[in-house]
Amino acid sequence: MIDFAELVGEHGAVTVVGGRTRWQAGGEVASGTREITAPSGVISYDPAEMTVAVKAGTTTAELASILADHGQRCALPERGGSVGGAIAVGEHHLEALGRGRLHTSVLAVAYVSAEGKVIRGGGPTVKNVSGFDLPRLIVGSLGTLGLVDEVTLRTNPSPSASEWFESGDADPFEVMNTVLRPSAILWNGATTRVLLEGHGVDVVEMQRQLATIGTWEAIDGPFELPPHRWSRTTRELRDEHGAFVASLGVGTVWRHDPQPPRTLEPGIVELSRRIKTQFDPTGRLNPGRSVY
Repeated sequence: MIDFAELVGEHGAVTVVGGRTRWQAGGEVASGTREITAPSGVISYDPAEMTVAVKAGTTTAELASILADHGQRCALPERGGSVGGAIAVGEHHLEALGRGRLHTSVLAVAYVSAEGKVIRGGGPTVKNVSGFDLPRLIVGSLGTLGLVDEVTLRTNPSPSASEWFESGDADPFEVMNTVLRPSAILWNGATTRVLLEGHGVDVVEMQRQLATIGTWEAIDGPFELPPHRWSRTTRELRDEHGAFVASLGVGTVWRHDPQPPRTLEPGIVELSRRIKTQFDPTGRLNPGRSVY
């Protein structure tokens, strides 16, 4: 088997292809860019320590199935695609309030640099991490700083009770101030859906809290999500219009149209340019894509 670093090589434009479920994120890869595939498979899994190390080409569905066999889960989304793709895009799981956010769940990362070298950052546990936080920089970088080879993720126990509830008259923003620990709060402009998880008694208590701000009924699951992910502030969420599904407390909105480029402060643009230059001076990693 050819080593992943050898596949990346030292020269020429290159991109990693996974499930193509978020292939349009950050723009089209430049024509003529060489496509490669990341290795797959679980490297190690310690349920007692709640950590799993996995190759980037592993599908999120496969990883979720392995964790479920041990009564655990992780922060990766389960909308198809590969682990490396999810890390590159930086998409949280729909239940981010309960599972944790992706950038804090990635404990360690190994990626191949623009020079074709394997670079490692982070550690298998939080207390072992020191120095520059490479994992957080790589998450959401769209493969423009390095091509992910493997990651170590924090896992957490699957709850014993999990129920979705829906209301057509409750203020979704009030849910955040009323319910202690909802795992998801979704709103489509007319209807609110909330996921309550934990021990049975905890779910009963949270349901009682919900009842103080509206009429709720048990349902099977979340809304069907549109394909494109937008980033929104809480203030912007209140003014959202059209067809959308918003995740309150996370700042994510799913829409049928891609989010247009935002105008950023010159200092942020310059900092991003400098980081890109340091990590990929020749611009060979995913050329054409941009994180802003």
